[in-house]
Amino acid sequence: MAKLLLGKEVTAALNAKLQAKVAELKEKGVSPKLGILRCGENPSDLSYEKGAVARAELIGVEVEKFVLPEDVTKEALIAKIEELNANESIHGVLMFRPLPKHLKADQNEICNKLDPAKDVDCMTDLSNAGVFEDRKDLGFAPCTPQACMEILDYYGIDCKGKSAVVIGRSLVVGKPAAMMLMKKNATVTICHTKTVNTAEVARSADILVSAAGVLGSLTKDFVRPGQIVIDVSINWDPEKINSKGGKGAIAGDARFEEIEPIVEAITPVPGGVGSVTTSVLIGHVVEAAARKAGI
Repeated sequence: MAKLLLGKEVTAALNAKLQAKVAELKEKGVSPKLGILRCGENPSDLSYEKGAVARAELIGVEVEKFVLPEDVTKEALIAKIEELNANESIHGVLMFRPLPKHLKADQNEICNKLDPAKDVDCMTDLSNAGVFEDRKDLGFAPCTPQACMEILDYYGIDCKGKSAVVIGRSLVVGKPAAMMLMKKNATVTICHTKTVNTAEVARSADILVSAAGVLGSLTKDFVRPGQIVIDVSINWDPEKINSKGGKGAIAGDARFEEIEPIVEAITPVPGGVGSVTTSVLIGHVVEAAARKAGI
């Protein structure tokens, strides 16, 4: 039976550290504050916003919401971003993406209007550059891959000299996760839809990160005894029994029941990486406030 790498344990440790840091900052007259910028009332945005606000309140970080209509113009959205850039009381900005469909073609331009110093969810090119160049003065890393690293750190999983395989090459998870693993001195291979015999490559890994976003794509053929498996993806499984006894629940890439008996350790979905991301987000706000104050 594999060891479960539980997000709640990692989150509890992170929260305690952040609460102490916020108390220290407030003693010095600095009150960390998150600005949430949302266009419309997308249910998934509202769900994440609710979790982020609750985590911020727990840690002692202020939150201010800026809600624009779903049909907001490009010019009006950019004007609001520039307003937040100039707002000295706001240290970090979370803007929900994807933007409404009529702004899709301009999303990259719009995102890059945000000051990287306030980019706590890695939506600017400079924040991405900071990840790839290992520079902490250029924004912040994406919350999800950093949550993966927090889990590895908390459970004392040493990546030095280990073989790591990342399935997925998105800028949101796959590529930055690979860069972060290399920073931890792992030897990293990235697999994607054009990789030949992904299962064989995956079995060679000591640490396997699955970010394919495909329900049930990680089967027993991809794993071997002794592996650490980090299942990043959040998928909807219409057949999975939920907490109320009905059908339909979130699940990862892994076919958990067939993989868990084989590997050494694995993150469950739900209860793994996803539960750590909001603490990472709020941690970025706290760090942004400390940087701005020179602390």
